[in-house]
Amino acid sequence: MADARDLSERRLASETVFKGVFLELRRDRARMPDGREAIREYVVHPGAAAMVPLFDDGTILIERQFRYPLGRSFVEIPAGKLDPGETSLQTARRELLEETGYRAREWALLTTIHPAIGFADEAIDIYLCRGLEPVGETALDDGEFVEIDRVSLEWLEAELRAGRLTDVKTQIAVHWLRDLYEQRVPWPRFEPAPRD
Repeated sequence: MADARDLSERRLASETVFKGVFLELRRDRARMPDGREAIREYVVHPGAAAMVPLFDDGTILIERQFRYPLGRSFVEIPAGKLDPGETSLQTARRELLEETGYRAREWALLTTIHPAIGFADEAIDIYLCRGLEPVGETALDDGEFVEIDRVSLEWLEAELRAGRLTDVKTQIAVHWLRDLYEQRVPWPRFEPAPRD
């Protein structure tokens, strides 16, 4: 798009409408590309990291977790929000251990997604990890209940086609894995896990 028009909007004023435990709702007044003003409401999110834990036989470690806003359980790849001062890789490593009881020897950044661009600034870095080893009990957050399972990519694809796999980060991971397994895209470079 060589001659793409500048569609930028400029913040004129900003206020916090609500500040919760980890989310904040903001209302801004913005200047539009045509010079008019508009109100923009959006959620400020600290960011998150997700991971696709791959076993040596090609199976994938997934979670089942109840999600209150939609009132049901979902199949998901493990994920969690960034704590203050953490990099997304640190978050991914911590969440894998806390939620599943596994560590991974190698990590590679797969992609970054923005799951709700119309109303939130959330970014999720999705990692691949392999060389999994169980290291003990999970350390779930207070009020967090997670069930883990080991499934094939084919099972995940069947769940997706049946309309039962609706979590966006997990859907994206499934599509990436199929492209990687069929060599339509190159595998990212894995790095050894940093020492703690």
